[in-house]
Amino acid sequence: MTTPASERAADRPSALDYRTDNCPIGRTMEIFGERWTLVVVREVFNGVRRFDDMRLRTPIPRQVLTDRLRLLVDHGILEKVPYQVTGQRPRHEYRLTTKGIDLYPVLVTVAAWGNKHLPDPDGAAVEFAHRECGGLVQVELTCDKGHTLEQARNVVAQPGPGAKLREPA
Repeated sequence: MTTPASERAADRPSALDYRTDNCPIGRTMEIFGERWTLVVVREVFNGVRRFDDMRLRTPIPRQVLTDRLRLLVDHGILEKVPYQVTGQRPRHEYRLTTKGIDLYPVLVTVAAWGNKHLPDPDGAAVEFAHRECGGLVQVELTCDKGHTLEQARNVVAQPGPGAKLREPA
């Protein structure tokens, strides 16, 4: 049982009443929290699907790239598709699954954050455009009632249906 909000110290966040072992951010970061993992996903989104091509475009060490590709395949984000160049041994390239494609808004958001807070002096190295009209894609927060939130401070995290209370100390 937890202390009712009326008895809780005013400066104590209510988040302390809940466990974090089933947090979706924590589960996601178990996959994407390692350096280079999102870079591998970026490469595949950019059409760089073969191991040797990824090695050419990025400074990812060989074994790290092998490990990240395996992790992404094991989690169903990428799939291995066989190919063979004439006269060479069969190999695999990596393609995004539907689960992997769902990561695109994450990459757009990370890039927008980087362009804002870690800008290159020459400007953005990549822009994301709407394929049909060419308009630049913008990152925005909206609620399910159709409101556009002008700033992140207008968002509050709240317990969802899977939230579990912590055991009293």
